[in-house]
Amino acid sequence: MSAATPSLASTARALVLRDLRLVWRRRGDALQPALFALLVVVLFALALGNEPNTLAAVAPAILWLAVLLAGLLSLDSLFRGDAEDGSLEQWMLAPVPLAWLVAVRTFMHWATTALPLLLAAPLLGEMLRLPHAQLPVLMASLALGTPLLSLVGAVVAALTVGMRRSGILVALLALPLYVPVLVFGAGSVAASAQGMEYAGALLMMGAGLVLSALLAPLAAAAAIRIALN
Repeated sequence: MSAATPSLASTARALVLRDLRLVWRRRGDALQPALFALLVVVLFALALGNEPNTLAAVAPAILWLAVLLAGLLSLDSLFRGDAEDGSLEQWMLAPVPLAWLVAVRTFMHWATTALPLLLAAPLLGEMLRLPHAQLPVLMASLALGTPLLSLVGAVVAALTVGMRRSGILVALLALPLYVPVLVFGAGSVAASAQGMEYAGALLMMGAGLVLSALLAPLAAAAAIRIALN
């Protein structure tokens, strides 16, 4: 009797548990994006002085830039470890769609890099004297924008997974794609601060997130197949 084909849920659970074990073993590496974002915020606060009005005016842009750069810092490692230990070849031979495994890995990348920053955003906002009235819009924009950054970054990481020392190339390819997310994310908070309509920017980010959630895993899976063949 042939072995039962694993379900999508059981495959996702196994991959999530494996990634959590790897993150726990490499706790220092996992904390690097959060520490980098904190360092960016602290340096901006020191450079701009302790003037509340000045800090409040640029706080949304600084927070969004810190989150974007922190995610970019860990983007090259999204599939790199699996490519080096042969796991990607096993993914391609697995009896579940490769796009599903890519989607689960991308979710774990977001959960271990962007989610801690999302939870720390209120504290970082206090450091930059962000007005409390703008915090809900900032949190909403980060909740929509950070998964979008991870999905777009997964496609870029998959395109370069077969190259050695591709860190700079990943940044050059990803940054132009990240700019619209940065503009809409920081712009929505700025519009809220000026009393203007900001829902449109959040809706655009939500539409981009839905579209990327449907297409990015398929595109990343195709890029991995091309890179490894």
